[in-house]
Amino acid sequence: MQPETPTLTHVARLANVSENTVSRVIRNKGSIAQETRKRVLDAIDTLGYVPNRAAGSLASSASLIIGVILPSLSNIVFPEVLRGIHAGLADTPYQPMIGVTDYDLGKEQQLVSSLLAWQPTALITTGFEHTDAARRMLENSRIRIAELMDIDDRPIDLAVGLSHRRAGRATAEHLVRRGYSRIGYVGHDWTADRRARARYDGLCEALSEAGLSLSVEKRHDGPSSTIAGRDTLAGLLGDGATADAVVFSNDDMAVGGFMHCLGAGIPVPERLALFGFNGLEIGQALPKPLSTVRSNRFNIGKTAVEALLAQAERPGEAQIIDTGFAIIDGATA
Repeated sequence: MQPETPTLTHVARLANVSENTVSRVIRNKGSIAQETRKRVLDAIDTLGYVPNRAAGSLASSASLIIGVILPSLSNIVFPEVLRGIHAGLADTPYQPMIGVTDYDLGKEQQLVSSLLAWQPTALITTGFEHTDAARRMLENSRIRIAELMDIDDRPIDLAVGLSHRRAGRATAEHLVRRGYSRIGYVGHDWTADRRARARYDGLCEALSEAGLSLSVEKRHDGPSSTIAGRDTLAGLLGDGATADAVVFSNDDMAVGGFMHCLGAGIPVPERLALFGFNGLEIGQALPKPLSTVRSNRFNIGKTAVEALLAQAERPGEAQIIDTGFAIIDGATA
């Protein structure tokens, strides 16, 4: 049974104030004691209450909005997902309303509240990590919810993506089959990127099953980028590390690693093999196409929209759609 959608009355009861006081706090109108304001805001977070911004406007209770929350638009990964979402909506009356979190769960919580307030038909988020308050709002909303990019956990409603742990395992198995035994790792900060950590864990698991372990590893203390990949590989090799192959947390990092090898005169893959993740065009445009894992980003976005619109009501059981991945042999590993 779906939980009862919290109302302004529920908030007033929990905060032990009048409904008018709750309304004034939400609209930030009038003079309200700080302690009272805090009780109301705490009650809103506890219940996962979302004010209805569409009330009283021309919008109907069934709007033509699809909320979309993405962690970033600064690289090609999520714009491709968004392109798939647009393709899925192309022949429908629905329009996306987009927010970007910059990998900040607090900002995601604010966006969830803001978008739900407009009574969207459905809401698309990225991954399974949410603040407790954001999760309550999503669960209580009763609308269709899609969590994209990952399928290694239980979704609120619908998950569309791939198993990053299995992708990490497939990477290790591919390199071992190619005869590499001294395998290193170059990555970025995992704090906001649970999926990169899952790939790392899968990589280590499969290496262990083959009687191997990472010979060396180094992570950049920040988000992934081509420059971070270049500098982190340079630092790893500058420390005297020996490896015959290096797995990068994604293609951005791996392309940077390739640039370092090019500048330092390190033959790829003869002296050092390089392997990425995502299957970005920039990696395939290198003088030697990058060996990597292709994630089906466009298909993830398109499939999610089609599944959400195919069934208006949230089903009783959560659903997972595996869009899979594929190894791109390339020429660097």
